[in-house]
Amino acid sequence: MSLAEWRDKIGHAGRSFARYMATPASVPAAAAAATPRAQQPLGDVDMRQIWQALLRRRKWVLVPTALVFVLAMVAVNVISPRYKSESRILIDGRENVFLRPSGERSEERGALDAEAVASQVQLLLSRELALDVIKKNKLDQLPEFDPVLRGISPLRTLLSLVGIGRDPFRMTPEERVLDAYYERLAAYAVDKSRVVVVEFQSRDPVLAAKVANSIADGYLVLQQAARQDQAKSAGQWLSGEIDGLRKKVAEAESRVEAFRSQSNLFVGSNNTTLSNQQLGELNTQLNNARAAKADAESRARAIREMLQTGRSIEASEVLNSELVRRLAEQRVTLRAQLAEQLATLLDQHPRIKELKAQIADLDRQMREEASKISRALENDARIAGARVDGLNASLDQLKGQATSSNSQDVQLRALEREAKAQRDLLESYLAKYREATTRESIDAAPADSRIISRAIVSNTPAFPKKLPIVLIATLAIFLLTSGYIVTAELLRMTAPRGPDEGSDLPPLRETLPQTDVGVSEIDTLAGTLRGEGTHARKVTVIGARQDEGITLTALTLARLLARSAKVVLVDLSMRSPMLNAVSIDPAAPGLCDLMHGAASFGQIITRDKFSGVHIVGAGRQNDRAVLASPRLALAVNALAQAYDHVVLDAGTAEGLSADLIASGAHAVIVPSPDLTPAARATMRGQLLASGFAAVTILSAPAQVVEAAESEDIAAA
Repeated sequence: MSLAEWRDKIGHAGRSFARYMATPASVPAAAAAATPRAQQPLGDVDMRQIWQALLRRRKWVLVPTALVFVLAMVAVNVISPRYKSESRILIDGRENVFLRPSGERSEERGALDAEAVASQVQLLLSRELALDVIKKNKLDQLPEFDPVLRGISPLRTLLSLVGIGRDPFRMTPEERVLDAYYERLAAYAVDKSRVVVVEFQSRDPVLAAKVANSIADGYLVLQQAARQDQAKSAGQWLSGEIDGLRKKVAEAESRVEAFRSQSNLFVGSNNTTLSNQQLGELNTQLNNARAAKADAESRARAIREMLQTGRSIEASEVLNSELVRRLAEQRVTLRAQLAEQLATLLDQHPRIKELKAQIADLDRQMREEASKISRALENDARIAGARVDGLNASLDQLKGQATSSNSQDVQLRALEREAKAQRDLLESYLAKYREATTRESIDAAPADSRIISRAIVSNTPAFPKKLPIVLIATLAIFLLTSGYIVTAELLRMTAPRGPDEGSDLPPLRETLPQTDVGVSEIDTLAGTLRGEGTHARKVTVIGARQDEGITLTALTLARLLARSAKVVLVDLSMRSPMLNAVSIDPAAPGLCDLMHGAASFGQIITRDKFSGVHIVGAGRQNDRAVLASPRLALAVNALAQAYDHVVLDAGTAEGLSADLIASGAHAVIVPSPDLTPAARATMRGQLLASGFAAVTILSAPAQVVEAAESEDIAAA
């Protein structure tokens, strides 16, 4: 519901609002003319002005610069120079392959990592090496390394009293020399390499080179001594272990032999027990007997079949018989005679019959001889069978004995394994002991590093670097003094100013309103709103018609509330150039840009130049159609969650919904002075019925004041 509708309902109150613009408290028309200039960027950087400022204050730059130049020149010539020498060491892990343990000779040594090189650097900085170098070069006898030898220094004593530095007379001689030694020593690893650099500084260039080389040599000696100590310690430990292992091996082997003798588990040839060896031999004999039996039976059977079938006997046993060979020769002779006689005589001739009878008798004798041989083979087969039976019985007996001795054999093997393990361990320890004693006896055991560059005497001081020190000190003071002047000028140029500063605009009291003359009424209202707390989180300022008096009243109230709370002023009138004039960024986007998605919340919030009030303007597009958007109420509610008070400059409330400006809000009405008390009461009732939580009707709008007075009020 707009204020115009409320004005029509309450009659006289509406007519009073219509006459509101007649009040002399309106902002002069010059404010509108001043607005375009107020929107110009403030505090631009002018390089010409900065240069002129430097020229005006050049003595504040040149005098300190010249003074520091002279002091730096004097200082670098007074300070005692130091000379630096360096030696370089390569950490390559080299080792003679013949000096390695036998188990490692076929292995390739891996490359050293960065951590290993860093560890070697710490070894170079070790206290043990430092004390050895100090003693070798007699550094503790030089005043350069022992401040006590230089006498009492008042400045050093004074600094030690105030806690800066340590009093040399309260330190031990070793501590004094070590402090000076480490102050002049630097050891570091070269990037992406295994090279370590040892640097040493001294007033004496010869001493600097000598100490650097002594550190490198002492480092190699430490490595060699560490290797020999390691081998010596290993040899001592192995010696004790070997003595104990020898006793254990002897006891284990004695237990093996005692158990073997007790269990009759003696070992024969081929490292096998006697029972196993007997089983093997007996099994071989059994196989041979079975083969002999089978062979004799087959031969006898073959001869018997030849005799039964009447075939000629061609078995090798028969043919190899001496008797059979003689009978066969006689038979051949008789057959030859028979063939000769048949040529002249007939079959019935007595001579022919006699020869045939002799041949038949020879055949009979040969068959009888073959039958004897067959029976002999059968006898051999029976003998072989009897031998097989005997061997089987013996074999079964040996198997029984072997079965009964298996458990004892298992125990024997366990004892043998234990004895073998002890013996193998003893042999490995003996081999390692021999290697350790050999490595210990080598005087020139190679170190893991080698010197690749020895230190030489330098004729150029390493400290102080005269030219760089003088240039840096002079340039630093020149930049500091110049920077101070430039910074002060930039702060002056970019400081927030009113539109009347540095421009042709009329004075601020004529163009830019700061606060109101009747501060007491609005100040009382601000105190009331602060007392209400969260119930006055949203404050809506409404007038009869759009003019700068409404905006000035809202701005004054916001500034008073901002003294003790976070306050944001939202321009819902869309027609107030005054807020652009007091904003630090007049060209910033506003509500219209937020509703159209062209800006974010952080971009639309600016600040008042003269107070801590945050301002949300109408924006660049100035589209009143966004006032009907439901997103506008969401945006106002979001601001109410982030700020203690949200002051809405609603103008005449034209086009604004009651949910946006009235829901839970405290209404502040700017009427005309002639509004009667009855009309005020009626207006308050209508506004409360429209949804406002509370209503305050002012007696008059805010007025323009002089600039000096406004600055006092804003500062308060």
